[in-house]
Amino acid sequence: MQELKDKIIKEGIVIGDDILKVGSFINHQIDTDLLFKLGEYFSKKFNNVTKILTIEASGIAFAIGVARYYNNAPVVFAKKSKSKTVDMNQVYQTTVKSFTRGTESIVTVDKVFLNENDNILIVDDFLAEGNAALGLIDLCKQAKANVVGVAAVIEKGFQGGRKKLEELGIHVEAGAIIEKFDNGKVILK
Repeated sequence: MQELKDKIIKEGIVIGDDILKVGSFINHQIDTDLLFKLGEYFSKKFNNVTKILTIEASGIAFAIGVARYYNNAPVVFAKKSKSKTVDMNQVYQTTVKSFTRGTESIVTVDKVFLNENDNILIVDDFLAEGNAALGLIDLCKQAKANVVGVAAVIEKGFQGGRKKLEELGIHVEAGAIIEKFDNGKVILK
């Protein structure tokens, strides 16, 4: 998606060899016009979606943007923290490693919100090593829900996440794919 690529080149900040900071338009401040354009873009890539699944927090806004184009399908997000309102015996749970933070989190979804009748589109802000997507796929498997595919706003193609997902037969789409970082510059595919 050209508008996203232009934003990445203009506003993205490369940190080290493997981090792209996009806080000005994706995960700190959100460009809402871009958000809905991405929703429309992804809606043309996947069919038969009945629910959108993401992980808190940065994926939520984009999941809502995508849901708008699937007849406002419900958006479910996996929670990274425990809550007194959730019975831990009534949740699907898995462990997800965050590439950016270098931490592992137990993420949960209440069993009420995922089931075998759901056709799930997983949406997230980044696809790097594929850890978040793999964790969300695991939650879907536990619920016997069908995973239609994974939509990532930005994919870091050099980190192998797409390959892991495609080896599982998962359809993957990205708004923009980063081929590599070169001396502080983003090289897009």
